[in-house]
Amino acid sequence: MSHYFKCDSGTGCYGRFVIFHQFLNNDLGCACYLIGDEDAGAAVVVDPPFAIEPVVAEAERRGLAIVRVIETHTHADHVSGHGRLALEYGIAVSVHAAAGVGYPNDPMHDGDAIEVGAVTLGVIHSPGHRPEHCCLTVVDHSRGDEPWLVLTGDSLFVGDAARPDLAVAAQEGAEGLFRSLHLLLELDDGVEVFPGHVAGSLCGKSMSSKPSTTIGFERRFNRTLQITDVSAFIAEAAAVSAPKPPNLARIVELNQGPFVGALPAPQELLSPPDEAQLLDVRDVSAHLAGHRPGAISVPVTGNSFSTKAGFVLHAAQPVCVLAETVAEALHAIRGLQSVAFFDIAGYVLGGGDEQTTPVTIDELDALIAGGASVIDVREKDDRDRGYIPGSRNVPYRLMGACCPDLPLDRPVVTICDSGPRAVIAASILRKRGYDAHPVAEGGMIDWRARGGETVEFRRCGSH
Repeated sequence: MSHYFKCDSGTGCYGRFVIFHQFLNNDLGCACYLIGDEDAGAAVVVDPPFAIEPVVAEAERRGLAIVRVIETHTHADHVSGHGRLALEYGIAVSVHAAAGVGYPNDPMHDGDAIEVGAVTLGVIHSPGHRPEHCCLTVVDHSRGDEPWLVLTGDSLFVGDAARPDLAVAAQEGAEGLFRSLHLLLELDDGVEVFPGHVAGSLCGKSMSSKPSTTIGFERRFNRTLQITDVSAFIAEAAAVSAPKPPNLARIVELNQGPFVGALPAPQELLSPPDEAQLLDVRDVSAHLAGHRPGAISVPVTGNSFSTKAGFVLHAAQPVCVLAETVAEALHAIRGLQSVAFFDIAGYVLGGGDEQTTPVTIDELDALIAGGASVIDVREKDDRDRGYIPGSRNVPYRLMGACCPDLPLDRPVVTICDSGPRAVIAASILRKRGYDAHPVAEGGMIDWRARGGETVEFRRCGSH
């Protein structure tokens, strides 16, 4: 049964000025969309972030009233802003009926039409990533009656397809995803594709950083779309090796309801509370030069800050942010809140007296000869392609949960490909009492370049 949602502000009529605005969160690789009609003065928001302020500001700048929030699915990688928009602005929320959410909503179904002035959004139920997942075709009636773009959410990405293992068994999800992708391939080649994620997200394996593509381009170049046999597709898509964030279930629970509203403003503190875990978000050089004992280093200016912090922090313990400036602290706290770290004790500015001496690639040979333990903190697949003989493999994200049993009377060196993960790992090890030193500038790439010895892990039957 099809439904029809008419979204308008009560003023204007079908007009000529369609608004389409993409918001990208480069930290999480997430995309949000504002779509509206300037003449009608109305817009909808698709997949809003928890930090809704930029979206609201853009709508106000355009003179648009946000009249509906649409969720393509229940997100597992970030807290949605639909609750804030509903509670603070009284905006209705729509999600597919299969989501089974616990908040007030206007449920969508396959074939529904959502109209905003001269724009019609058509609902395509496209399970695979999650059972309730939907894509949205966008028709601008002022220029024609065929879709000119499609919002693909977490189904089709630029150069990739979604993970099928986050809500159901990987094989079940992959089978649904195969069918959903082929529904999208029924669209014309010229239809533009705007996904829910770009590079930096954990929801795909090899997605591009490009913000958009076309159906025709993906039909020709997207490797996952070249697989036409469903069994072969399932085998490929279900072989997911990327880790699941430990707070995934918590994020899904929050996004399923009840609504999550705005959080209290964080406060500056003179010193960290005793019960709080310390997150140093300053740049690496500042952390190494002087930090508070027990502080874990995850620079907010680095790639995937929120994802990395989510892997190394304990969700049940309050967090105190250590930052250089107020702006840096607030930036980090917004990132933490986006991945469901709501218990923020506050922030403290400045460093501390404990120093960490980094290791250079040129110093590594001598340290190894002197008995230092080397911990390779890359993911296993990366490490197996070439590692230092005698090194142990503990991915940085697991360092807190399964810290290796190492001698306390000798130094520990952490290494990754280029430095950032090694610093995170070393800070965790130092918190646990080890004399840990990261290869902070460079890593295995430089080790190989200077002729350092490496070995590869060869699985049984490989050549």
